[in-house]
Amino acid sequence: MMKVNIRGGTARHDEPPLCSSCRHATIVKGPGLRDHIVSCDRLPFARRLIEFPVHSCTDYSNRAEPTLFQMEEIAWVLRTNPVRNQVGFVRAGQLKEDERHVLDDY
Repeated sequence: MMKVNIRGGTARHDEPPLCSSCRHATIVKGPGLRDHIVSCDRLPFARRLIEFPVHSCTDYSNRAEPTLFQMEEIAWVLRTNPVRNQVGFVRAGQLKEDERHVLDDY
């Protein structure tokens, strides 16, 4: 039997809501299973509270994965020194702002 995934199909209710792993969500839990508040930083100010489990979101950003900015900060950059005839790696955080090539954040 082959498993087929259909995009935009019926949500799977056995999976945890996206907000539980999203970097834009603030989740406050109380003592009971139903005692929780979920707030989303990506929604307009008046409608930040989420009152249902979210299974699809256009602004979802997994907090377990680094952002583009975080990856740029830890990246190693290959530099050449034609005067000394050397090639080597330098941490991106050690470069001056004008020496960096910064990617657009999508």
